[in-house]
Amino acid sequence: MVILAFDGVQLLDVAGPAEVFTTANRFGADYDVRVISGTGADVVTSSGVRIGAGTAPAGLPRRLGTLIVPGRSDWPAAIRDEVTMAAVTGLAPRARRVASVCAGAFLLAEAGLLDGRRATTHWQLAGDLARAYPKVRVDSDPVFMKDGRVLTSAGVTAGIDLSLALVEDDHGAEPAREVARQLVVFMARPAGQSQFSARLSVRDAEHPVLRAAMDAVTGDPAADHATERLASRTGVSPRHLTRLFRAHTGLSPGRYVESIRVEAAQVLLEGGSGSVEQVAAESGFGSSETMRRVFQQHLGVSPTTYRARFRSTGRAASRSAEQSDAEHPRA
Repeated sequence: MVILAFDGVQLLDVAGPAEVFTTANRFGADYDVRVISGTGADVVTSSGVRIGAGTAPAGLPRRLGTLIVPGRSDWPAAIRDEVTMAAVTGLAPRARRVASVCAGAFLLAEAGLLDGRRATTHWQLAGDLARAYPKVRVDSDPVFMKDGRVLTSAGVTAGIDLSLALVEDDHGAEPAREVARQLVVFMARPAGQSQFSARLSVRDAEHPVLRAAMDAVTGDPAADHATERLASRTGVSPRHLTRLFRAHTGLSPGRYVESIRVEAAQVLLEGGSGSVEQVAAESGFGSSETMRRVFQQHLGVSPTTYRARFRSTGRAASRSAEQSDAEHPRA
């Protein structure tokens, strides 16, 4: 387990994964976690904290399990660092899997490791990544994603989510769950979970008509929020309301309502009370089958799987939940 550090790196990009993997060793894992730098010298993080690098790439074994590449907010400076880039390009072929945290995706892209792959990064940097590396299929929404042996993650804390998922891949759900408990973090944010909150976007809505419509939806997700009804309540035509939503949120009114209902259902499922059918009714979906279809579209998992993942970090719970879904498709 190699974490590549360099001057200007974000401290939590390095410390978060390191804590996950070293903590996992207390619960049956056997990770040899090494923080290195391109030269083997100490590095100074973006917060001014000095990190002691144990070695340079030449001091590592020939074969590596995982290479984690963190990021720095000034990503152009990171990719211009010839020593660091040489470490990435030299170590990546030797690793069974390669992962980036936040702006570390730019270093992977610069090395050609993301060409033709789906990748994510911090939402504020996604546009930069797409423009700078057109061969990369950038998705700004997920917390983390996997494409082949390469994984990428969003903002700094998403590196913890990614690391927990890797622990589960390697050692199963129970050790990963124990690590999450020890570190007092959520036991699961699914890979497909969005970086964004549709509920919070109402705070940025400056147009009074749009804000009134968004307030109505967030205030009662289960109400009738057909575009025609929303338009009537806010005193504009459906066409004008649709233009406002698209101009200010990038979504149609219907898509915004759907996003709010997904978030409302997530909260209810995370709470663990009530059946899936009850959650569907309270969040405005009407039926569990409708909610199941929308969850698959938005999150890539079913509601039952989503609920199970808050008792685990991913695969083991997913298999159990998917089996339940297959046996009880409308449960």
